[in-house]
Amino acid sequence: MTDIIEIKELSKNFAKRKAVDQVNISIEAGEIFGLVGPNGAGKTTTMRMLVTLLKPDQGEILVGGYSVRTHPNDVRRQIGYMPDAFGVYNNMTVQEYLDFFGACYKIPREKRTSLIHDLLELVDITHRKDDMVDTLSRGLKQRLGIARVLIHDPSILILDEPASGLDPRARIEIRELLLEIARLGKTIIFSSHILADVAELCTRVGIMEGGKLAALGALEQLNAQMVPHRLIRIAMLNTILKEEAQAVLAALPGILTTRPQEGFNHTDRIGFEVDFKGSDDDLQKLLNSLVARGLPIVQFNEDMKNLEEVFMRATNGIVS
Repeated sequence: MTDIIEIKELSKNFAKRKAVDQVNISIEAGEIFGLVGPNGAGKTTTMRMLVTLLKPDQGEILVGGYSVRTHPNDVRRQIGYMPDAFGVYNNMTVQEYLDFFGACYKIPREKRTSLIHDLLELVDITHRKDDMVDTLSRGLKQRLGIARVLIHDPSILILDEPASGLDPRARIEIRELLLEIARLGKTIIFSSHILADVAELCTRVGIMEGGKLAALGALEQLNAQMVPHRLIRIAMLNTILKEEAQAVLAALPGILTTRPQEGFNHTDRIGFEVDFKGSDDDLQKLLNSLVARGLPIVQFNEDMKNLEEVFMRATNGIVS
């Protein structure tokens, strides 16, 4: 696949503070790319330069081959941008709100009705089309915001903290919506401080700290680079002795240590935590080996707090 976005030696200063410092990122068409980092790391500033709201002091950004410096209008046609706190016009209904932005993008009136219907279906708020925008929950406003940024059919979505302030159910729903949009062929770039969402969604992750890009790659690559092992949780029916099961686990390739799982209180199961070193293929072989040995496996999953470890190590907060 070809790179749809190229960020080269990007820098931005505010007074004496370097908000973004020589960042280099290439993003392929169709990726879901996550940008994470602590507050003040430079994520939002990078995004604002990407969508042409800020001019870089140094470096270059190419979007679909167009420079944000010399061809900003060509860049904007390709991008739908939703900031962390996007504005809504509370004296409009949901349908009027989308119609207004459709008119701003010079979409003919006769096409806007069917387009708005399709977008409301996509984000699942058709039943609220006649409601006033200010009556919507934050989760529904986020859905409306995503519909708005899709109104001109951009190839790239730039979303700044799309799940910020949402309850767990709304977060899951937004996550599913982004996956559905990605299946339509859109490239999605989003920032988030919710690491579980990043781990669930992203093909690759960029971790920023102090304006610099501290780490870049697929989660599996970053894990291999920064985390010495993967934490696997395994549960079995208690038809086997705990000591016997632990001995079998300890003897298998790739397993560094094994121990009973803390806080595991199922009366009909036994649980273990395993420190494992290996790739996803190795992990599959481990599961196959357990099944082949007749162990009564009922749970086998990786603890995704590994992304937290990667994040802490990349931002110099090394965890023990």
